[in-house]
Amino acid sequence: MSSPPAPDEFSPAVLAQLRRLQEKYAPDGQDLAAYLEGLYHAKYVNYWDYIELDTLLSLQRPLTNIPDERIFIMYHQISELYFKLCLCEYEQLGNLEQPTLGEVVLRIGRINRYFDNLIDSFDVMVDGMDKQQFLDFRMALMPASGFQSVQYRMIEIASTSLSNLTDEAKRQALGEASAHDHNQLLGCIYWKAGATVEASGAKALTLIEFERKYTADLVRHAETYQNRNLWAVVQRLPDDDQHHPRLLRAMRQLDVSVNVNWPLMHFKSAVRYLQRNPTDVAATGGTNWREYLPPKFQRRIFYPELWSAQELEDWGKSWVDEVLEQSVGV
Repeated sequence: MSSPPAPDEFSPAVLAQLRRLQEKYAPDGQDLAAYLEGLYHAKYVNYWDYIELDTLLSLQRPLTNIPDERIFIMYHQISELYFKLCLCEYEQLGNLEQPTLGEVVLRIGRINRYFDNLIDSFDVMVDGMDKQQFLDFRMALMPASGFQSVQYRMIEIASTSLSNLTDEAKRQALGEASAHDHNQLLGCIYWKAGATVEASGAKALTLIEFERKYTADLVRHAETYQNRNLWAVVQRLPDDDQHHPRLLRAMRQLDVSVNVNWPLMHFKSAVRYLQRNPTDVAATGGTNWREYLPPKFQRRIFYPELWSAQELEDWGKSWVDEVLEQSVGV
């Protein structure tokens, strides 16, 4: 058994790490001793500092004194953090120059788990707030709307070809020349129909403000993911891997999670809080939620090639019908 090093000597393990650091800094002409001096003066890392806990807990700023507004804010903030987790996976997928089946399935699996958590937790929005409190504080939020979540829009664009998110009739009217014109394709994007004034069909202020802030960002994002979206990455896999059952299951789950189950949870929430027979309450952003949220009306599908003709025809119908049946008497 070897004796411990003298107080003025370094152990072999410490010397090995110092050599590794020297190898790291030397090619850039950096002085290892200076970095070590900085480390000497650095404070220990604490949990609350590392995750910016104080800042995080200070970001809930209700516009009213109604208690349940805090629930509404925090749940949406949590959702945006999950969206950011998803976008981290899409970025790594897009960076795969030579994707492998295992890597692609791994990344899609992570995105699916994030959406599973989002969908399972949405009861916080459906049943977790007092209905009258919600109807009271929501009037202070106009014209803000969850419709304006740019990260969700980025997830959609990173998932599939932009053509699968655009209105088919409008896209055909533009002609083949528009196939790679992201400005024109985004002009036909499906979500524009969800923020129109029901009486006139004009753009709601919600959409006008969203486009003013994010159009340039979304165009850049669409350009970046033109050949890096998930469908494009899958097409670079060997033919046999493209049809592997694990991959197909993961992609079908993603399609249903993002395009059926997630909007359906919003639909359930809208039915609970906004539907009043015979007159419905308008959404804060002026969105025509009855036509926009139900999956069977939107029929938004990332990977139509993975579904049968009957599945495409029945897209979302049973889910929405069940919700409507449950909402009788709301």
